Amino acid sequence: MSLKIGVPPIKSQGIKTKLIPWIRSITPSNFKGNWIEPFMGTGAVAFNIAPYRAVLCDTNPHLVNFYSAIARGEITPDVVNAYLIKEGASLLEKGEDHYYLIRDRFNAEHSPLDFLFVNRAGFNGMIRFNRKGGFNTPFCRKPNRFAQAYVTKITNQVAWVSKIIKTKNFSFKCQGFEETISQASKNDILYCDPPYIDRHAGYYNGWDGGHENSLFECLTDFQGKFILSTWHHNDYRENEYIKSIWANFSILTREHFYHVGGKEKNRNPMFEALVINFTLLPREIEVIRPAQFALLG
Repeated sequence: MSLKIGVPPIKSQGIKTKLIPWIRSITPSNFKGNWIEPFMGTGAVAFNIAPYRAVLCDTNPHLVNFYSAIARGEITPDVVNAYLIKEGASLLEKGEDHYYLIRDRFNAEHSPLDFLFVNRAGFNGMIRFNRKGGFNTPFCRKPNRFAQAYVTKITNQVAWVSKIIKTKNFSFKCQGFEETISQASKNDILYCDPPYIDRHAGYYNGWDGGHENSLFECLTDFQGKFILSTWHHNDYRENEYIKSIWANFSILTREHFYHVGGKEKNRNPMFEALVINFTLLPREIEVIRPAQFALLG
């Protein structure tokens, strides 16, 4: 039987959809607190875990604004459908000039709908900003990007997320991981998906060894349970932070193949790691094979 995995409307490189069955398999099912994410990103993990209470945080205000607009009812499936049909038609007529017009408008006005547009029409699903905070991902060079089938797909993704937000108690905050972790209680579960250190992953405010060590200190002091996603090794090198700091906790690994490189030769397998500070039951250590889940949307 397949495990159904939902896909959120916002795309990004490094999205955890293919790791969700693994994360779900080790998540304690009886916790009574909040599911808290200091690095919300696209929200893929939280929306699939779908706890009753969740606090999703990020320093990228545009991610927070987008999902907050859904929570407030300002962004609905119908609104998204009409917007993408309109802007998609203009993109088809004017080509990449229209993409850059919307990108400039987004950088000036920060509309959540424009954020969705540049995210889905930008190159390779990258969310990239310059030092002044301007979105600078180039066009993907597909003027017919928003064909009806693609618009329907995105609309359905918004509907899926909207239903979860409305039937659960989800809140969204724009703040740093230190503040988020300090606000968590021992009954909560923290899921941390920081940028992968030394993997050239972009992050709104940057990420380096100082941030990694600060996160380690925050999680070491945390009295509740946490799950941390990071990379363990690939064919060329190891994540030095696994041995230097994260080895103080339990580390689970599995191989994962990324398809984000521009050239096939750059698309290499990598061993992912989940760092946890709690004990797993024997049934929770079972390996979930990739063939056992299917993506929705």
